[in-house]
Order: sequence, then structure tokens, then C-alpha cells
Amino acid sequence: MAGRAAGAAVAAAAGVALLSALIASYGPPLRSVLQRTFSLYKAQSGEDMEDLFQLVRNIVPAPTLKKHKGQDGRIGIVGGCQEYTGAPYFAAISALKAGADLSHVFCAREAAPVIKSYSPELIVHPVLDGAGAVEEVRRWLPRLHALVVGPGLGRDDLLLRNVGGILEASKARDIPVVVDADGLWLVAQRPALVQGYQKAVLTPNRMEFSRLWEAVIGGPADDTDRRGSVLRLSQALGNVTVVQKGEQDLISNGQQVLACGHAGSSRRCGGQGDLLAGSLGVMAHWALLAGPEKTNGSSPLLVAAWGACTLTRQCNQQAFQKHGRSTTTTDMVAEVGAAFRQLFET
Repeated sequence: MAGRAAGAAVAAAAGVALLSALIASYGPPLRSVLQRTFSLYKAQSGEDMEDLFQLVRNIVPAPTLKKHKGQDGRIGIVGGCQEYTGAPYFAAISALKAGADLSHVFCAREAAPVIKSYSPELIVHPVLDGAGAVEEVRRWLPRLHALVVGPGLGRDDLLLRNVGGILEASKARDIPVVVDADGLWLVAQRPALVQGYQKAVLTPNRMEFSRLWEAVIGGPADDTDRRGSVLRLSQALGNVTVVQKGEQDLISNGQQVLACGHAGSSRRCGGQGDLLAGSLGVMAHWALLAGPEKTNGSSPLLVAAWGACTLTRQCNQQAFQKHGRSTTTTDMVAEVGAAFRQLFET
């Protein structure tokens, strides 16, 4: 027994000596690789759910009578065309339900009357398919805290060109941008639109993730190592935050990977991603405003994304408990307030 223990000690000492020699020989490059490896391992194995909940609670602005309209978030949704009017509505109303003060929707002209009919709460701008769309939206950017780009956008060439210009204008003003749905289709065609912009958050589902991977890295993504894949894609995009939606949502900023496996339900109706994108828009604003000191040194956008994923799953769970198989995203939106209170205000 003593012999085995002594042998293990010798082996460990030899390993340390070898590692030290390698670091001495190869210097900073190897040290950097090792630091990233151990940092990633810690993120994967040491996530404390309650700590993450507390970090999200830290970024949520406290209600007070001293605030004025707009301070807790003015969010812009860029999307909505003739075929798709529900998605921008779900994103915009979810931002409001999560706590934003104002939601603007910048959509195609034919979509505007329909979106307006869904709710009087939304400010709707029928400009997205106009020749001056980029300038029209640019005029509003100083009044907005974050943009959500893509819900209901479609793939019309004119709309995509205009949205590309809007993304460039948003980067120039340093505005946080959440990119979802056909906004991700656009980014797959033009990765430079978000390359290196660390106030961007991409929210791909499985198919959208594969498309981005092929465009940015090439070849098929490794489905057997989702954590490694989301980390690598984020790094390849210049440490842009990526939220890979799935059975377990994986979130990475190229340095760390967080997993959100909060219980949802087996119901997968259309529109849930729009709820996630809209709530993430306002949480991204709150997190960046709060800063790393409120997120214990963690990336504010990682915390915001984890919060939005958890909120979406909680809404899904609560709606499914009431409606079962017939659950729709409208039912989930109705649960946002109660779900938010349960998760982040108790």
C-alpha cells in the first residue's frame, strides 16, 4: 500500500516537472492554452445554479418612484414582413413584460397595421422596406438601449440589405444587439457584420448554429461536443456571445461556457425563440448598465443570456402546466410576469 502511494507521488512529481519544463520551453503560448483549458473545465464542472440566479437578480433594476419612463429600457425590434408578423410582436411584447419601458418595432410597411392590431403597447415604424430604412432607424438609435434583429425578418434581398446597414449603424453607436432567426441567416452570409463586436449576442437553434459554423469555420459542427463547439464558434467570431438553443441551452463568450438546463416542457411551439430574444434584449441592457461589478466579474452578457434562457423555460413550464398539448407562445407570454417574480424577485 505504502509502495503504491509512493509511486503515485513520484508520478505526480514527474508530471509537474514535465509540465514546468514545457511551460519553460514554450512560454506564453502554452501557458495561454492551459489557462483556457482549466478555465473552461471550471466553468463546466463548477456552475452553481443559485449563484447564477443571484447574478441575474443583481442586474435587475430595483423599482423606485424616482424613475421616469424609459430608464429601465427602450428596446428596438428589427423585423416583420408581410408573411411574418407574429415573431416581432412576441419579441417586443416579451421585452415589455420582462420589464422594458418601451418597445419599438421597425418592420416592413405591409406588416405594420397587423402588428399594431396585436397590441396598443407597441410603437410601430413601417420603414424597413423603404429606400431610406437605414437612415430612418439610425435617427432612432440614440433613443434606444438595445436592438433585437431578425424576428419575422424573412429573406427578401432589400430587407436583408437594409438590416445589414442597420447593424453597421448600431455597431457605430456601440448599441447591444441580439441577433435571432433570419438575422442569423444574414450573419451567415456576412459574418463581418458581427465579427469582433462583443456587444452582439447570437441565439441560434440547431440548424442556425450549423449554418453559422459552416460559414465561419467550415465543415460540419461536432454534435458530440456541443460545449466545445459553441466555445469555438464564439472564439472564431471574435468572442461574440453565442447562445446555442437546445435540450440544454449553451452560452459562451469564447472564454467560458454556461449551461441552462432549467426545467421547461416537452412542448415546442413556434415563437418561443422570439420570447427569448425579446427578454434578452432588455436583460442585455440591464447587465451592461450594471457592469462586471454586479456580475462578480463574469461577462454581463453571459449573465443576461442565462437569465433570458431560464425565464423562457420557466414560462414554458408554467404555461404547459395549465394548457398541456395546446400551449402556444401567447400562453407563455402571459406567464412572463409570474415567472420573472418566481425566479428573480423572491
